[in-house]
Amino acid sequence: MMKNEVFVSFAFYSTILILKMYVIAIITGQVRLRKKAFANPEDALRNGGLQYYRDDPDVERCRRAHRNDMENIFPFLFLGAIYSMLDPSPTVARIHFLIFLVGRIIHTVAYLLKLKAPTRSVAYSVAQMPCFSMALQILFAIVTRW
Repeated sequence: MMKNEVFVSFAFYSTILILKMYVIAIITGQVRLRKKAFANPEDALRNGGLQYYRDDPDVERCRRAHRNDMENIFPFLFLGAIYSMLDPSPTVARIHFLIFLVGRIIHTVAYLLKLKAPTRSVAYSVAQMPCFSMALQILFAIVTRW
């Protein structure tokens, strides 16, 4: 697989996306600690008492950003892996992967920093374009060989 230039590119961008998801998880944990808003009573008890077993809008914002990543990055991982097997142009494939990565990073930054609308929704939409393109190419390749 590492001889496949497209797959190597896909592996690179996918790994960055997974690391970004880990960073969001760490940020969520740090915001929980800073805001003293714990999801489990045992965590609240360890950090000051049951009064800290509560929701917090900033923690929830981080959680929504993380959930949105999972809802979008996991399908990208599937689509990108299959797309890499179709022998696409390495340059075109890299552009697909890069657009998705940049869109997801901007989406996350816009979410966490509460940037003015429509920054987040534009970033989301831009990141969906390469996924839609890859999905169509996969379907076309399957239908023409079926």
